[in-house]
Amino acid sequence: MLAAEALFALFLLARLKTLKDIYHTAAAVLLLAAAFYARALALPYETLDYQDFLKVWVQYFRDWDGFKGLRFSVGNYNIPYLYFLAAISYSGIYDLFLIKLFSIFFDVLLAFSAAGITGLFYDSPTRKLTAFFLTLFLPTVFLNGSLWGQCDSVYTALGMLGVYYGLKRKSAFSVILITLSFAVKLQAVFILPFYAVLLMKKYIKPQHIMLFPLTYAVSVTPAVIAGRPFIDTLTLYFKQTGSIGDGLNYNSSSVFAIFDKLTPEDNVSAVFIIIAFIYMFSVLVPAFFSRKELGRKDMLVILYLLAAGIPFFLPHMHDRYFFAADISALILAFVIPELAPVAVLTQFASLLGYHAYLKMRYLMPMRYGAFALIASITLCMIWLYKRSGKKSVQESS
Repeated sequence: MLAAEALFALFLLARLKTLKDIYHTAAAVLLLAAAFYARALALPYETLDYQDFLKVWVQYFRDWDGFKGLRFSVGNYNIPYLYFLAAISYSGIYDLFLIKLFSIFFDVLLAFSAAGITGLFYDSPTRKLTAFFLTLFLPTVFLNGSLWGQCDSVYTALGMLGVYYGLKRKSAFSVILITLSFAVKLQAVFILPFYAVLLMKKYIKPQHIMLFPLTYAVSVTPAVIAGRPFIDTLTLYFKQTGSIGDGLNYNSSSVFAIFDKLTPEDNVSAVFIIIAFIYMFSVLVPAFFSRKELGRKDMLVILYLLAAGIPFFLPHMHDRYFFAADISALILAFVIPELAPVAVLTQFASLLGYHAYLKMRYLMPMRYGAFALIASITLCMIWLYKRSGKKSVQESS
């Protein structure tokens, strides 16, 4: 299965026109071998998340004869990922391997989206190849699926593919992809506001917005056929918000890593949710008024500001919730090399949370990660400010 996924990755690299000669092809084959060998070594590793949750949920579907178990609520994932867990419950293959292989498949699509977006700006086989493999080898990407057995690469790959095709003006397909991303996991809301920018720039056609509710409805239809009440599938996320925990911070580099003395009893959750909305609009409103001058590089910076800034201000954030920010920061490093420090700082902030969970101890205080994200967000805002200033000078001259 790993070999098949590696061959699929090679196929995607060919589609990206990165295998131009024997040297690029040889480099791709060797790097794929290294990337998948590392993942093979990580497959047997079990975390408490697998033992306490994923393993239990797969067994639930075995007990309920697979897809028949969809009629009832189980776990805290949305319906599409439950389809996958129900499907593998029929298999005699070790379910941990299948769970990780599923995420690894989306690691490949994630790498494709990063290389594809890079290719929209630089038609360089070497640069696209580098973007592809740095995504595959990015520590949080490797650790998230191959070691931890989490599925953040699934919703992020679908979301970033949506961004890629949105920037290519493939409006309908882009909306379908971001809907599937949202259908898989609620954290897609960190990418979703970027579609306001795509709408401003007319990269997305307004009539295609109707594809969002239609696609979501289609995605939950099999569960409804299995006996799940339709209204239950539509309100699932509202119910899930109560399952993320009462703590203000769960090993994330959010603002609550700085204000770590705050507790749920301080009743600040609602305040910071409002602050997160204010921040989001403070990014989107200037973008709207300068939409005519907004270039695609500017749009990618805005994507990062949303993917990093929204979870930074929200309460109850977990260690993995900056995954989309990790990828958008890496893309920035290839498209705007002067913003490469943003990728390093963001990865540092995310890895502190991964270390805290996987090693069950802190490498250093989580507030260091929060300061790193503040620095990254500030660098991006300065870049946009300077960029707008240059455009104003050019227009006046």
